Amino acid sequence: MNKVVASAEQAIKDIPDGAVLMLGGFGLCGIPENCIAALVKKKVSNLTCISNNAGVDDFGIGLMLKEKQVKKMISSYVGENAEFERQLLSGELQVELIPQGTLATRCMAAGYGMPAFFTPAGVGTEVAEGKEIRNFNGKDYLLEIAFDADFAIVKAWKGDTDGNLVYKETARNFNPLMAMAGKITIAEVEELVPVGELDPDAIHTPGIYVHRIFKGSHYEKRIEQRTVRKKN
Repeated sequence: MNKVVASAEQAIKDIPDGAVLMLGGFGLCGIPENCIAALVKKKVSNLTCISNNAGVDDFGIGLMLKEKQVKKMISSYVGENAEFERQLLSGELQVELIPQGTLATRCMAAGYGMPAFFTPAGVGTEVAEGKEIRNFNGKDYLLEIAFDADFAIVKAWKGDTDGNLVYKETARNFNPLMAMAGKITIAEVEELVPVGELDPDAIHTPGIYVHRIFKGSHYEKRIEQRTVRKKN
């Protein structure tokens, strides 16, 4: 099976309106910049996006929010995006806020084929509304359901033509979990190498999880809030 595609546009060409997408990244680190740009260009709409965060106003998922392509955001952190705030407060955007560990575990559960799990996170808060609560050994736990995403879109440092992926430093955040969890997983990489060039012990995502892969380009790799020490 040839998994290599020529571009982001080709990789996302069959993503329809109304799709449920997982998008890797943490803040602005390790996000699939090329695929997001292609989705904006394609003008696909009515999307449900599962992501740790919602980008910023002019970058990342923020670009899709600006174009009104997102119907619902499922995230754990949504600060630093004025357009997100405006759409939320005006009722234009549905939002489900989830504790970060729960978000990660719902991704992992989908990848493992587990339909649900119990967690203590969120008990006694708004997160628990409408969810089953069960007591184990004197402690209450919420029943959380695994995600059901049509596509997972991730970004890696290196990948080979079989889809094996290596993430670099902080970019190894939600990307490995989401790569396991989508019905179709699309990976964009900074460097695409032949099979056999990656050290097997360094691979974070085995190629069996990846359906499409391409070499991306022109990565900005922004920092949300750059803080530097003043010169003496």
